[in-house]
Amino acid sequence: MTIMMGISLTGRRVLMVGGGAVTARRLPRFLDEGAEVVVVAPALAAATRELILRHDLEWIPREARADDVQGAWMVHTATGDRRADDEVAGECERRRVLCVNASDGAHGTARMTAQTRSGDVVVGAMSHDGVDPGRAAAVRDAVGAQLRDGRLPLRARRAGGPGRVDLVGGGPGPADLLTVRGRRLLAEADVVVADRLGPTDVLRELEGGVEVIDVGKRPGRHTMPQEQINALLVALAREGKRVVRLKGGDAFVYGRGGEEVAACLAAGIPVEVVPGLTSAVSVPQAAGIPVTHRGTSAGLHVVNGQAEVSPSTLAALADETVTTVVLMGVAALPRLVAAAREAGAPDERPVAIVERGHTPEQRTTRTTLGRVLADAAAAGVRNPAVIVVGEVARVGLLLAEPALTGDATS
Repeated sequence: MTIMMGISLTGRRVLMVGGGAVTARRLPRFLDEGAEVVVVAPALAAATRELILRHDLEWIPREARADDVQGAWMVHTATGDRRADDEVAGECERRRVLCVNASDGAHGTARMTAQTRSGDVVVGAMSHDGVDPGRAAAVRDAVGAQLRDGRLPLRARRAGGPGRVDLVGGGPGPADLLTVRGRRLLAEADVVVADRLGPTDVLRELEGGVEVIDVGKRPGRHTMPQEQINALLVALAREGKRVVRLKGGDAFVYGRGGEEVAACLAAGIPVEVVPGLTSAVSVPQAAGIPVTHRGTSAGLHVVNGQAEVSPSTLAALADETVTTVVLMGVAALPRLVAAAREAGAPDERPVAIVERGHTPEQRTTRTTLGRVLADAAAAGVRNPAVIVVGEVARVGLLLAEPALTGDATS
């Protein structure tokens, strides 16, 4: 009968007998766990030598002796000589030291698992009878894929641990554009504090019992003021909960993520920020618009349409080599057009308005600065939308328009 268990080797002596390819392959696992590794081998493979030098490990350049086992918590033997490995394993048995015997078909008192990790959860796989590393690796990879997709239950079941907040940038909306780390943190969450935009479909995949709090802001209506959101994140974390603040796009691009991080740090709450695909880049991309393009646009200026037009925005609008991307700017479109004209931008300057990017309802209105107000009104343009002003919005820049997208073009 084999029992699989986790063993802490941090700060503990691990003796590796043999300096070949197997030692080179497994040595990093022991180092990652903080073990104090000593290598005994008359010669070293190049990869093993590099690891020893890089980590300043002790190398004893000779054959192993019985006394080498003394003081070790674990021994790994892979000399390539079955008899020598069995002798090391036998000495470990006499001294009651755990031993991994890597010879083909051999077993020591311990075995290495095919291992994968997700956050603080470690999953190992091995064969119960016999050695079948290929099968164990295949099982590990299958489990690892589901862990990365957030499809396995990762929530802590034992209460009492410290709470924390993770700000997750969810990207433009599709769940498969959410980062691997973001999916894993959602699978670990006790509470998700969610915005209106972003990968809201992923909320339906959360484990039962996960609390979801909607704090999404809509034009002219805020479900919860920002100060209350900050206080909510702190209060939930102080209850010992793992809190994910799920945002659309990137948390640090007009997402007020900096304010939330500052509130957590001021309260002594551990906080991490996971980047996401910002709509300033990903939504134009969905319509076939590169925000920079060699020979067309060498710079990018991103602006909040709700803010006053700044001198830097005026300069960007006037510069034909700069792309200006306006977020939350539908209501401010008349003011932006007036500012662009005042700055000297020509009426022929291309403009694209991409509504509901990366959704089945995506629509793009292609127009110019001189016609955009009339075309936007005729099309009934509404938020959420991203406005692109610049030569990169010109029809046919990359390919003929019908080949790019099924979007509408004005």
